This record gives sequence, C-alpha cells and structure tokens, in this order.
Amino acid sequence: MTDSQPILQLKNIVKRFGEFTAVDGIDLDISEGEFFTIVGPSGSGKTTIIRLLVGLDRPSAGEILLNGACINDLPANRRPTCMVFQSLALFPHKTVGGNIEFPLKIAGAPAQRRRERAVELMELLRLPVDYYDKHVLQCSGGEQQRIALARALAFDPAILFFDEPLSALDYRLRKTLEKELKDIHRETGKTFVYITHSLEEAMVMSDRIGIMRDGRMVQVGTPHAIYNRPRDKFVAQFMGEVNTLQVSKIDERHVRARSSGDQFEVAAALDGFEQGFLIIRPEVVKIGSSAETLANRVSGTLFNDYSLGSRLQYQVRSSNDGYHWLVEKLQDEAYEGALDEEVVIGWRPEDSILVAE
Repeated sequence: MTDSQPILQLKNIVKRFGEFTAVDGIDLDISEGEFFTIVGPSGSGKTTIIRLLVGLDRPSAGEILLNGACINDLPANRRPTCMVFQSLALFPHKTVGGNIEFPLKIAGAPAQRRRERAVELMELLRLPVDYYDKHVLQCSGGEQQRIALARALAFDPAILFFDEPLSALDYRLRKTLEKELKDIHRETGKTFVYITHSLEEAMVMSDRIGIMRDGRMVQVGTPHAIYNRPRDKFVAQFMGEVNTLQVSKIDERHVRARSSGDQFEVAAALDGFEQGFLIIRPEVVKIGSSAETLANRVSGTLFNDYSLGSRLQYQVRSSNDGYHWLVEKLQDEAYEGALDEEVVIGWRPEDSILVAE
C-alpha cells in the first residue's frame, strides 16, 4: 500500500431503490495498491457498493472519483476496472487459454501476444502451462477460480473488484486461495477491492477493512485496529466471538456490570463514558491459578469445553448472574479442570474494551 493520492474516492454516495435506501452517505478513500475489503452481513449494502464502483448501477447522489475524475456516468465497459464474480462467469465452450485471452482478443491484441500473456498469467497463478488447451469445465473449482482471476488480470485493470469469489468453495481450498490472493496482490501491485461476508477472509487478506451495516460504513481501519478498538457493539461482535456485558460508569477507572453488580477496572480514563458495553476477547481471559492475582476476576463453574483445532474454548458460568463467559487457550495451555468444577477467570484492565450503546 502506498501513501499516494487515493486512486478511488467515494464522496457522500447514496443509492436508493424507490423508497429503500441501500447505501446511505458513504465517504471512502482507497489508496493505489491497497487491498481493501468491504465486509458486512447480508443486506448491509456491500454488493450495491461494488455494483456502483464497477458501473453496473449509478449513484442516486454523490460522486465516485477515479484518479480525481468523476466516473458516475462512465459505463462499465469504459472503466479501467475488472470484476471477478462469485459465479466466475467463465466461458464454458472455451479452453483455459481461450478464457484468459478473451479480454486481449476484444482489445485487438495479436494472437502471439495473447498467448504469451496467457502463459505469463498461468505461471503467476500456479496453473500448469499444459492446461492452455484444456477445456475449462475439466478444471477443478480452485483451478477455475485461478482462471477467472487470470482473465481479469489479462485486461491489466487499474482496480480489480471481487464479489465473494471464494464463498462457494470448501473450507480448505478457500483458506489456500485466501493466501494465494494476498500473494498475487503483492506480486502485481494492483488495487484490490474485495466484498465478503466472511470475517476470516477479511482478516487474512486485507490492508484495511470497511464494516458495513444498514447501508452505512460504520468503521474503517486495519484488521488489527478494528479487532482491538471496535467502535461499537455491532463491530465488536461482528469481528468475532466476544464476552459482552452491559455496564455503567462508577468512576474514572471502574465500571459495574448491570446484571451481576460486579465491578471491573479499565486502563484508560472514562472521559465522556456513562454507560455502554464492556467487551472482553476470549483469548485475553485467564483461567485458574493464573487469574487469581488479576485486577478483574469472576467466579463460576466450568460448564463446557470445545476443541477448535489449535485452540481450546472453555465456557464458564458465572456464579453471580449465570452469564456464560468464553475463554480460549492454545492446546499446549489447556486447563485441566473437570466440568462443574469451581473456577476463577480474570483479565487485565488494559484488555477491557468499552463501547457505546
């Protein structure tokens, strides 16, 4: 990612469909060479945004600027951008090479140059060169994903847009292609704008993430910043499993849980905060003897445990209000207690996250 002037700018973008407002006043700058991911639940407006950016729809209000020039009225086929759809939209009657070369053929490139460029892209995307004459329907789902991306890159677009291209793949292949997409982004230096409902995809691949809700961009930042400094309860919970308690301010360093009456310490002064939510990530919570000396502690019983591959998750039922706390540990840090055993959990004041209602 560079510090140059944004390649793409959205200025107060609104899109209405009759009485329904799908996108409501979006302001956003995307830098050249950035991997920017728009993430949100179904109906949040993220697909509408991508349709506006590629020219399939026109904004009801606001401006879309590409390198400083307004492109609101520029049709999709005249924009220096390309879209990789969820359906891939490959030509079933063409070979692998024929699919990749198609944008170059439309542009009038000579046959030899088309073939050379297709082979370059196949090598970049780890497609065997001898697949050039292979029928595209004989390729696996993962291979078809690579072919679709190679075809998009053949056009040499300024920006590549992706509309949930990995959502139909199985978990293992999806994780492989997430890393490959990030590698390809780094190798090509292209600007990628990616749409997904998957938190994992966004966290793995992105330079920055924009979280959408009800047609608005509620927070934009790096994966680390959004995860550790969510702006509100929606963002905190959307970014992963969390412990969430409704709390009120006691003084500048302490809050009280409304359900249990427990008092907890926070690290930063509570200027302007009166009530809201205390967010505690499961991975920062200690359990057993390691929790007993911490400033914030809760007593309860070990209700259940779950294996999550490299991690273990514990569910602890609070003695005061029955709230089920989540605790996560790596496998080599496993807690050896038995179910229904009395246990103490705790966390440091600096691991407390406070967000508004």
